[in-house]
This record gives sequence, C-alpha cells and structure tokens, in this order.
Amino acid sequence: MAVTDEAILKIKGMIVGGELKPGDRLPRESDLASRLGLARNSLREAVRALALMNILDVRQGDGTYVTSLDSPLLLEAMNFVVDFHSDDSVLHFFEVRRIMEPAAAAMAALRITDDQLLDLRGLLDEISADAPVEKLVANDLEFHRRIADASGNPVLASLIDGLSAPTQRARVWRGLTEQGAPGRTLNEHRAVFDALAAGQPEIARSWMTVHVAGVEQWLRQALTAGS
Repeated sequence: MAVTDEAILKIKGMIVGGELKPGDRLPRESDLASRLGLARNSLREAVRALALMNILDVRQGDGTYVTSLDSPLLLEAMNFVVDFHSDDSVLHFFEVRRIMEPAAAAMAALRITDDQLLDLRGLLDEISADAPVEKLVANDLEFHRRIADASGNPVLASLIDGLSAPTQRARVWRGLTEQGAPGRTLNEHRAVFDALAAGQPEIARSWMTVHVAGVEQWLRQALTAGS
C-alpha cells in the first residue's frame, strides 16, 4: 500500500473509531505524525487529500478540523478512500473504456472538425500538471467527452459518457497518490491530440489505449496492495 494511502487510512480509523469526531480539531502535525508512525510529509499529503474530499477542513492560522457532517454522510465520504480497495467492480468499467475509447479516438481522427480541434487545443492549454487534482480530473473528463463527441457517433459518445462517473473516483485517487501521474496524463492527452490533428486514426487509437490502460494497470496494482 502506498504511504499516502496508509496515512489516510490511519486518519480514517481515528474518525470511524470515534477518536476524532465531526468538529474536532486534529492534534498538532508533529504529535499526530509521531503517534501514527508517519513521516510529516506523508501526513501532509493525507490531510490534503482528505481536505479535497471535504472530510477535513484546513483553516489557515487555526488548525485542521474534521468537518461537521452527520455521521452517515461522513462515513459515506470516507468510503471514497477505500471503495476501490474493497470493490474491484470499477475495473470492469475500465476494461470497457479500454475497448471503446480507442475506437472513438480512431473515428474522431477521421471526423473531427477544425472548430473541435481548436476547442480541444484550448482545453489542453488551460491546464498544467501542478493544477489541483480536482481541476485536472475535470479537465481529463472533458477531454475524453469531446473526443467521444468528435467520433461523430452519438450512441458511442453517450456510452462513453456513462462510463465516466463510475471511474472518476479512481482517477482522482491516482492523481493524489501516484507520483508523476498528472504529468503523464497530460503528455498522453497531447499525444492523442497530435494524432487527431494529423488525421492518423491508428496512432490516435494506440495512444488512447496506452492512456486508458495506464490507469487500469495502476488500479489493479492498488487493489492488489490494498487486499
């Protein structure tokens, strides 16, 4: 299990076990890191991830608090952390994406319009690898949606759009925990775009396969490590 995953699960244990309740302030970083047997950098990454999920509230100059959610809502939010560690059904969605999205990219390479290419280029230009994870994932989802639309097949586009939500959590989690994942994602997006712009369907297909399969492979490893 990745160090950040371990740190998050330890904080989760404190919340679910009742040691930290909604509204409670977390102990000082140095004390909490020592108590949990974590490096302070790992603890900071865990706090950042949990803040993105609205489980923790980081208040500058005041401290970090457990959000004041009703218990059922808090536990539901905590499931964000471990849902794909305990349920591999999301892999089925990635397997289908790996079949369908390369086909859509190949079709788009033959059918995409100049306006669609311009819009896609603008989407790539508005994001960088150091952007917040939630913005990176939103950009990624929109990138895939626009390529599916450019395939010219509304049925295929609708099916691909329906696969986005079940895989979104895993994509966020990868961005939070895997070193260099945002940069690789953006480089693969650019490679797909270049193939679309050049009208090269088989290259577009190949790059999209690499792109989707990379997340699927990471998820399989995460599931194995978390089991």
